[in-house]
Amino acid sequence: MSRVAIVTGASSGIGAATARRLAGEGFHVLAAARRTDRLVELVAGITATGGSATAVGCDVTSDESVADLARAAQQAGGPVTLLVNNAGGARGLDPVESGAIGDWQWMYDVNVLGTLRVTQALLPMLEGSGAGTIVVVSSTAGFTVYEGGGGYTAAKHAQTAIAGTLRLELCGRPVRVIEIDPGMVKTDEFSLTRFGGDVERAEAVYAGVAEPLLAEDVADCIAWCATRPQHVNVDRLVVRPLAQAAQHKVHRTG
Repeated sequence: MSRVAIVTGASSGIGAATARRLAGEGFHVLAAARRTDRLVELVAGITATGGSATAVGCDVTSDESVADLARAAQQAGGPVTLLVNNAGGARGLDPVESGAIGDWQWMYDVNVLGTLRVTQALLPMLEGSGAGTIVVVSSTAGFTVYEGGGGYTAAKHAQTAIAGTLRLELCGRPVRVIEIDPGMVKTDEFSLTRFGGDVERAEAVYAGVAEPLLAEDVADCIAWCATRPQHVNVDRLVVRPLAQAAQHKVHRTG
Protein backbone atom coordinates (compact mmCIF):
# COMPACT_ATOMS: atom_id res chain seq x y z
CA MET A 1 0.00 0.00 0.00
CA SER A 2 1.23 3.49 -0.81
CA ARG A 3 2.05 5.87 1.98
CA VAL A 4 -0.56 8.61 2.26
CA ALA A 5 0.32 12.31 2.35
CA ILE A 6 -2.19 15.08 3.04
CA VAL A 7 -1.51 18.54 1.63
CA THR A 8 -3.78 21.42 2.63
CA GLY A 9 -4.17 24.52 0.48
CA ALA A 10 -3.47 22.31 -2.54
CA SER A 11 -5.58 24.15 -5.10
CA SER A 12 -2.77 26.50 -6.15
CA GLY A 13 0.77 27.71 -5.53
CA ILE A 14 2.99 25.88 -3.06
CA GLY A 15 0.26 23.40 -2.15
CA ALA A 16 -0.37 22.29 -5.73
CA ALA A 17 3.36 22.06 -6.46
CA THR A 18 3.88 20.02 -3.28
CA ALA A 19 1.06 17.62 -4.18
CA ARG A 20 2.63 17.00 -7.58
CA ARG A 21 6.10 16.54 -6.13
CA LEU A 22 5.01 14.14 -3.38
CA ALA A 23 3.04 12.05 -5.87
CA GLY A 24 6.28 11.81 -7.84
CA GLU A 25 7.97 10.54 -4.67
CA GLY A 26 5.51 7.64 -4.48
CA PHE A 27 2.95 8.98 -2.01
CA HIS A 28 -0.78 8.72 -2.53
CA VAL A 29 -1.66 12.38 -2.05
CA LEU A 30 -4.89 13.67 -0.58
CA ALA A 31 -5.02 17.15 -2.11
CA ALA A 32 -7.21 19.25 0.17
CA ALA A 33 -8.61 22.74 -0.42
CA ARG A 34 -11.86 24.65 -0.71
CA ARG A 35 -11.84 24.95 -4.52
CA THR A 36 -12.61 21.42 -5.60
CA ASP A 37 -12.74 22.32 -9.31
CA ARG A 38 -9.04 23.16 -9.18
CA LEU A 39 -8.29 20.03 -7.18
CA VAL A 40 -9.97 17.86 -9.82
CA GLU A 41 -7.72 19.42 -12.47
CA LEU A 42 -4.65 18.93 -10.25
CA VAL A 43 -5.44 15.28 -9.60
CA ALA A 44 -6.05 14.64 -13.29
CA GLY A 45 -2.60 16.03 -14.06
CA ILE A 46 -0.98 13.88 -11.37
CA THR A 47 -2.63 10.67 -12.50
CA ALA A 48 -1.85 11.42 -16.15
CA THR A 49 1.86 11.31 -15.28
CA GLY A 50 1.60 8.07 -13.33
CA GLY A 51 1.04 9.47 -9.85
CA SER A 52 -1.72 8.74 -7.36
CA ALA A 53 -3.90 11.41 -5.78
CA THR A 54 -7.42 12.14 -4.54
CA ALA A 55 -9.19 15.48 -4.36
CA VAL A 56 -10.76 16.27 -0.98
CA GLY A 57 -12.78 19.42 -0.47
CA CYS A 58 -11.70 20.98 2.82
CA ASP A 59 -12.02 24.34 4.53
CA VAL A 60 -9.45 24.41 7.35
CA THR A 61 -11.50 27.04 9.20
CA SER A 62 -14.35 24.53 9.65
CA ASP A 63 -14.31 21.79 12.30
CA GLU A 64 -16.81 19.74 10.29
CA SER A 65 -14.83 20.04 7.06
CA VAL A 66 -11.60 18.99 8.77
CA ALA A 67 -13.41 16.00 10.29
CA ASP A 68 -14.42 15.00 6.76
CA LEU A 69 -10.76 15.24 5.71
CA ALA A 70 -9.78 12.92 8.56
CA ARG A 71 -12.39 10.40 7.45
CA ALA A 72 -11.05 10.55 3.90
CA ALA A 73 -7.55 9.90 5.24
CA GLN A 74 -8.79 6.86 7.20
CA GLN A 75 -10.32 5.46 4.02
CA ALA A 76 -7.31 6.18 1.78
CA GLY A 77 -6.08 2.59 1.93
CA GLY A 78 -2.57 3.12 3.24
CA PRO A 79 -0.65 4.36 6.27
CA VAL A 80 -0.96 8.12 6.81
CA THR A 81 2.67 9.16 7.21
CA LEU A 82 2.83 12.80 6.09
CA LEU A 83 0.82 15.96 6.73
CA VAL A 84 1.78 19.22 5.03
CA ASN A 85 0.02 22.13 6.74
CA ASN A 86 0.26 24.56 3.84
CA ALA A 87 -3.11 26.36 3.85
CA GLY A 88 -2.68 30.01 4.78
CA GLY A 89 -2.32 33.49 3.39
CA ALA A 90 -2.14 37.21 4.01
CA ARG A 91 -4.70 40.00 3.78
CA GLY A 92 -3.79 43.67 3.75
CA LEU A 93 -0.61 45.63 4.32
CA ASP A 94 -1.96 48.19 6.78
CA PRO A 95 -0.31 49.62 9.90
CA VAL A 96 -1.39 48.21 13.23
CA GLU A 97 -3.23 51.43 14.04
CA SER A 98 -5.56 51.05 11.05
CA GLY A 99 -5.50 47.33 10.30
CA ALA A 100 -8.87 45.72 9.62
CA ILE A 101 -9.90 43.41 12.46
CA GLY A 102 -11.59 41.13 9.94
CA ASP A 103 -8.34 40.67 8.01
CA TRP A 104 -6.43 39.85 11.18
CA GLN A 105 -9.15 37.41 12.24
CA TRP A 106 -9.09 35.65 8.86
CA MET A 107 -5.29 35.34 8.90
CA TYR A 108 -5.29 33.88 12.40
CA ASP A 109 -8.05 31.42 11.63
CA VAL A 110 -6.52 30.14 8.39
CA ASN A 111 -2.82 30.11 9.32
CA VAL A 112 -2.96 29.26 13.01
CA LEU A 113 -6.25 27.59 13.89
CA GLY A 114 -6.28 25.82 10.53
CA THR A 115 -2.94 24.24 11.36
CA LEU A 116 -4.24 23.34 14.82
CA ARG A 117 -7.47 21.78 13.55
CA VAL A 118 -5.86 19.65 10.86
CA THR A 119 -2.96 18.55 13.06
CA GLN A 120 -5.27 17.48 15.89
CA ALA A 121 -7.50 15.55 13.50
CA LEU A 122 -4.69 13.64 11.77
CA LEU A 123 -2.16 13.17 14.57
CA PRO A 124 -3.57 9.81 15.76
CA MET A 125 -3.13 8.37 12.25
CA LEU A 126 0.34 9.86 11.83
CA GLU A 127 1.45 8.38 15.15
CA GLY A 128 -0.26 5.09 14.39
CA SER A 129 1.78 4.73 11.21
CA GLY A 130 4.91 4.42 13.35
CA ALA A 131 6.75 6.92 11.12
CA GLY A 132 4.78 10.15 10.89
CA THR A 133 5.89 13.58 9.71
CA ILE A 134 4.16 16.93 10.17
CA VAL A 135 5.36 19.78 7.98
CA VAL A 136 4.28 23.31 8.89
CA VAL A 137 4.71 25.80 6.05
CA SER A 138 5.23 29.07 7.89
CA SER A 139 7.29 31.99 6.58
CA THR A 140 10.27 34.19 7.31
CA ALA A 141 7.46 36.39 8.68
CA GLY A 142 7.34 33.84 11.48
CA PHE A 143 10.51 35.30 13.01
CA THR A 144 10.86 38.78 11.44
CA VAL A 145 8.36 41.65 11.57
CA TYR A 146 7.99 44.49 9.07
CA GLU A 147 5.88 47.62 8.67
CA GLY A 148 2.38 46.87 7.46
CA GLY A 149 2.76 43.18 8.20
CA GLY A 150 1.52 43.12 11.78
CA GLY A 151 -1.42 40.82 11.19
CA TYR A 152 0.43 38.39 8.97
CA THR A 153 3.60 38.28 11.05
CA ALA A 154 1.55 37.80 14.22
CA ALA A 155 -0.19 34.82 12.62
CA LYS A 156 3.04 33.32 11.29
CA HIS A 157 4.81 33.83 14.63
CA ALA A 158 1.94 31.89 16.23
CA GLN A 159 2.17 29.15 13.60
CA THR A 160 5.90 28.87 14.27
CA ALA A 161 5.13 28.59 17.98
CA ILE A 162 2.79 25.67 17.27
CA ALA A 163 5.54 23.83 15.39
CA GLY A 164 8.11 24.34 18.13
CA THR A 165 5.74 23.42 20.94
CA LEU A 166 4.47 20.35 19.13
CA ARG A 167 8.03 19.10 18.58
CA LEU A 168 8.65 19.29 22.32
CA GLU A 169 5.38 17.60 23.19
CA LEU A 170 5.88 14.75 20.72
CA CYS A 171 9.45 14.01 21.78
CA GLY A 172 9.76 10.24 22.24
CA ARG A 173 6.83 9.49 19.93
CA PRO A 174 7.27 8.47 16.25
CA VAL A 175 6.28 11.79 14.68
CA ARG A 176 8.68 14.40 13.29
CA VAL A 177 7.79 18.10 13.17
CA ILE A 178 9.40 20.15 10.40
CA GLU A 179 8.98 23.87 9.79
CA ILE A 180 9.58 25.36 6.34
CA ASP A 181 10.04 29.15 6.25
CA PRO A 182 10.08 30.60 2.72
CA GLY A 183 10.97 34.19 1.98
CA MET A 184 9.89 35.86 -1.27
CA VAL A 185 7.95 33.33 -3.35
CA LYS A 186 6.18 34.42 -6.51
CA THR A 187 2.95 32.49 -6.93
CA ASP A 188 -0.22 33.27 -8.85
CA GLU A 189 -2.29 34.21 -5.83
CA PHE A 190 -0.43 35.13 -2.62
CA SER A 191 0.02 38.85 -3.29
CA LEU A 192 -3.25 39.08 -5.22
CA THR A 193 -5.06 37.81 -2.12
CA ARG A 194 -3.12 40.17 0.13
CA PHE A 195 -4.11 43.18 -2.00
CA GLY A 196 -7.70 42.18 -2.68
CA GLY A 197 -7.12 41.35 -6.34
CA ASP A 198 -5.15 44.52 -7.17
CA VAL A 199 -2.86 43.20 -9.93
CA GLU A 200 -0.66 46.32 -10.05
CA ARG A 201 0.11 46.23 -6.31
CA ALA A 202 0.69 42.49 -6.43
CA GLU A 203 3.18 42.74 -9.30
CA ALA A 204 5.04 45.60 -7.58
CA VAL A 205 6.09 43.20 -4.81
CA TYR A 206 8.33 41.35 -7.28
CA ALA A 207 9.33 44.31 -9.47
CA GLY A 208 13.00 44.17 -10.45
CA VAL A 209 13.58 40.80 -8.78
CA ALA A 210 14.91 38.63 -11.58
CA GLU A 211 14.49 35.30 -9.84
CA PRO A 212 12.17 35.12 -6.84
CA LEU A 213 11.47 31.67 -5.47
CA LEU A 214 8.80 29.66 -7.25
CA ALA A 215 6.27 27.27 -5.72
CA GLU A 216 8.28 24.34 -7.09
CA ASP A 217 11.37 25.49 -5.16
CA VAL A 218 9.49 25.29 -1.87
CA ALA A 219 7.90 21.96 -2.84
CA ASP A 220 11.41 20.64 -3.46
CA CYS A 221 12.42 21.66 0.08
CA ILE A 222 9.32 20.06 1.59
CA ALA A 223 9.86 16.81 -0.30
CA TRP A 224 13.55 16.68 0.65
CA CYS A 225 12.82 17.14 4.35
CA ALA A 226 9.94 14.66 4.34
CA THR A 227 11.93 11.92 2.60
CA ARG A 228 14.97 11.93 4.90
CA PRO A 229 15.42 8.80 7.05
CA GLN A 230 12.89 8.87 9.86
CA HIS A 231 15.53 9.47 12.55
CA VAL A 232 16.53 12.74 10.78
CA ASN A 233 14.44 15.74 11.82
CA VAL A 234 15.00 19.03 10.00
CA ASP A 235 13.64 21.35 12.67
CA ARG A 236 13.53 24.48 10.53
CA LEU A 237 14.48 25.17 6.94
CA VAL A 238 14.69 28.84 5.91
CA VAL A 239 14.74 29.38 2.14
CA ARG A 240 14.98 32.69 0.29
CA PRO A 241 15.86 33.71 -3.26
CA LEU A 242 19.45 34.82 -3.75
CA ALA A 243 18.21 38.39 -4.28
CA GLN A 244 16.70 38.53 -0.78
CA ALA A 245 19.26 38.80 1.99
CA ALA A 246 16.66 39.67 4.63
CA GLN A 247 13.01 40.66 4.87
CA HIS A 248 13.92 44.30 4.21
CA LYS A 249 16.96 43.75 1.95
CA VAL A 250 16.08 42.77 -1.63
CA HIS A 251 18.24 43.39 -4.70
CA ARG A 252 16.17 44.89 -7.52
CA THR A 253 17.24 45.94 -11.01
CA GLY A 254 15.81 48.79 -13.04
